[in-house]
Amino acid sequence: MSGEMKERIVLRAKKTFRRSLAAGPMAEIARLPQVVGVEVDSEMMTDADTADLRRDPDVSMIVDSMPLKLIEPVGGQEHTPSAVGNTWGIEAVGAHTSSYDGSGVVVAVLDTGINPTHVAFSGVALERRNFTQGGPDDENGHGTHCAATIFGRDVNGLRIGVARGVRKALIGKVLGPGGGSSASLANAINWAYEGGANVISMSLGIDFPGFVDYLVRSQGYPIAAATSIALEQYRANVNLFSSLTALLDAGNPFSQAAIIVAASGNESDRPRYEIAVSPPAAGDGMISVGALQRSQVGNLSVANFSNTQCNLSGPGVSVTSAWIGGDHALRTINGTSMATPHVAGCAALWAEYLNRVGVQLTSENLAAKTLATAEPIIGSTFDDVGNGIVRAPQ
Repeated sequence: MSGEMKERIVLRAKKTFRRSLAAGPMAEIARLPQVVGVEVDSEMMTDADTADLRRDPDVSMIVDSMPLKLIEPVGGQEHTPSAVGNTWGIEAVGAHTSSYDGSGVVVAVLDTGINPTHVAFSGVALERRNFTQGGPDDENGHGTHCAATIFGRDVNGLRIGVARGVRKALIGKVLGPGGGSSASLANAINWAYEGGANVISMSLGIDFPGFVDYLVRSQGYPIAAATSIALEQYRANVNLFSSLTALLDAGNPFSQAAIIVAASGNESDRPRYEIAVSPPAAGDGMISVGALQRSQVGNLSVANFSNTQCNLSGPGVSVTSAWIGGDHALRTINGTSMATPHVAGCAALWAEYLNRVGVQLTSENLAAKTLATAEPIIGSTFDDVGNGIVRAPQ
């Protein structure tokens, strides 16, 4: 099937040339290439087209696009809370006692979009881009819930947002009713970087079973061959996101700090079995997030569905946040998707902290602060919860 047209992701490094510091006549001709950005394209091409394109020295990687799916919440309910105060997650990460609120920090959420008229987003400049074939607004609720946990304002007297001082947010809708693709996600990550995001939050996963099914049903491959092909592209897509983050950091090491916080996935079923972190969160350069639950006496432990080998953890069970269906709608749901925005919100607080104390804000020191200040969970292993529960600066 070498003549078949396939959607492929092409990753190119944007380069410029700077003069060598060498003295003498060679200084005029010795110029050194320097990465200044990334170009992400999704193109329909044959295997022959791909082979030709690989000869381009600026092309870093070419991989097949794979389907994306939402990391579906585990249970949930709509309700209007009667109590005021803070959600338990806000208090668990220490956001309610922090002197920082995310002022001056730009956050990006790559998800199902947002309900732009919800009161939780009053006063926030929402820069939106739709990478799907669906409508521009959130048709699911998941993206709205995650965004409000990061920077949402209070709703009916209940605090739901970690970083309530964020004034600008980039909202990339990468999942529509039919899902999405790794091509659209790669483009969205690049768009968020170029838009000045300091923290990028995403709670989605590569649909490996869906890709196998596509190869069997639409392309006629036997199941064994389809599984092998899908596994190859699965690995290639993990490498793609690792390379993308590395190139973006290389192209903009000091003028912008940007870290990616991603959900580890809900495929585990403890104590029967545990599944490792799912892509794209498994890629190098990303902070993968597991979910924590609390007991009746307030102790924290890993949620039974949370994937293992994550970097960090956050509150992910019985998390109340904004929803679609009304300007004051709320829903309480569970998942690593709910833990991820707690980490993203705390990262925004740490970005403000570093700016305020006069430390150069880079991707490296923002990630280091967010990871190193986590609090260990008594009775849990590193594989279960990573460094522990994320903590807000005080």
